[in-house]
Amino acid sequence: MAVLELAGIAKHFGAIEALRGVDLELEAGEVIGLMGDNGAGKSTLVKIIAGNFPASEGSIRVAGHEQHFHKPIDARRQGIEIVYQDLALCDNLTAADNVFLGRELKRNIGPFRFLDFRGMVVKAGDLFGELKSETRPRDLVKQMSGGQRQAVAIARTRLSEPKIVLMDEPTAAISVRQVHEVLELIRRLKDTGIAVILISHRMPDVFAVCDRVAVLRRGRKVADKAVAESSPEEITGLITGAIESA
Repeated sequence: MAVLELAGIAKHFGAIEALRGVDLELEAGEVIGLMGDNGAGKSTLVKIIAGNFPASEGSIRVAGHEQHFHKPIDARRQGIEIVYQDLALCDNLTAADNVFLGRELKRNIGPFRFLDFRGMVVKAGDLFGELKSETRPRDLVKQMSGGQRQAVAIARTRLSEPKIVLMDEPTAAISVRQVHEVLELIRRLKDTGIAVILISHRMPDVFAVCDRVAVLRRGRKVADKAVAESSPEEITGLITGAIESA
C-alpha cells in the first residue's frame, strides 16, 4: 500500500491556477524527485501535502485513509514532516536546541517541571549518529556548514518518527562536499523506510538518489517515471516543453 496518494489535486489562487489534476503515489522507502521550472507548482504541491494550505480540488490519502489537512500540525500527526529551503533554524541556538525547538523535553522535580537539557543533547546526538552526520549537539548553528545545517533540520523531522519527509531544494547554494553530505542524509532516510519527496533543480542530485522523477509544467504533471528509464536530457525536455509528456 502506498504511504501517500494524491488524486486530482488542484489549487487556485483567485484567477491563478497553480495546480490542476495532479496525481502522485509514494511508497515507503521511496525517493521521488519533483522537478519543474520556476512557477511550475512544485512548492505549492508540497505545501498542500504539508498542510500549509488546503487543495482547491482533489484528495489526499495517507496509508490508505483520506485526510483533510487544515494546518501543518494535521499533516505532522499523520507522519508528514517538511524541511523548507531556508531550513527555519535559529542561528544563535545550538544544534540540540534547534532539533527540539517547540518540542522541548521536560523533567519533573517535585511539583516543578524543568527543561531537560541533558536529555535533549543526548537524544540529538543519537539522531545525528543514526544519520551518520558529524554534527555535534552543542555546536552553534551559525558556525555550521550547509550540510551540517541540513542534518539539524532532518534530525528535527525524526523526532516524530515520520513516514514521509518533504525536502525543498536541500542542495541549493552549498558546496560540492556539502551536497554529498545531504545526499547521504537522504539515503539514510530511505534506508530506514522513510519516503522522501525531493524538490530540486539539480539534475545530478535527482539521478543520484531518487527512484522516480515526476515533472510539473505550468501546474500539470507531464511525467512520472523511474529514473533508470529516463535521462537528464529527457527530463530537461519535459521541463522546458520541448517534450510534451512521458
